[in-house]
Amino acid sequence: MVDTDLANLYETETKVLKQQVKRNIERFPQDFMFLLTQEEKYQLVTNCDRLQNLKHSSALPMVFTEQGIAMLSSVLRSKKAISINIEIMRTFARYRAMLINNKDLRKEIHILDEKINKVFKYLLEKIDALHQKKLEEKPNKIGYRSFDEGE
Repeated sequence: MVDTDLANLYETETKVLKQQVKRNIERFPQDFMFLLTQEEKYQLVTNCDRLQNLKHSSALPMVFTEQGIAMLSSVLRSKKAISINIEIMRTFARYRAMLINNKDLRKEIHILDEKINKVFKYLLEKIDALHQKKLEEKPNKIGYRSFDEGE
């Protein structure tokens, strides 16, 4: 999540949030929080209309991972920050569960797809066998029969 979104959730200024993070920077390794590059900031502002206020900001946005958001509760100690942080953690847990369920669904679809492919392969083999059998049979002559040919 972007620092401005978290500041809005915690009902504080982005500047205050960033100050607290900088004062406790040892709590925020690269896999918890990172700064966007100027190009990443430009792409974010271009693709997300709600972040247009970042367009003219000289500061690069901080972006927090799930663990970084959890760490913010130890930096921002207000009751509001703690209660919102709990809700964010619950949301991440639901999101993770949804992703796991989708993996199971993809696995089931893959198994079903393999079964369907086997059935189609079997049907195609039977159709090819029937086609080969027809090609091997002598076709009946078409036309009139003469008396010397017999019946």
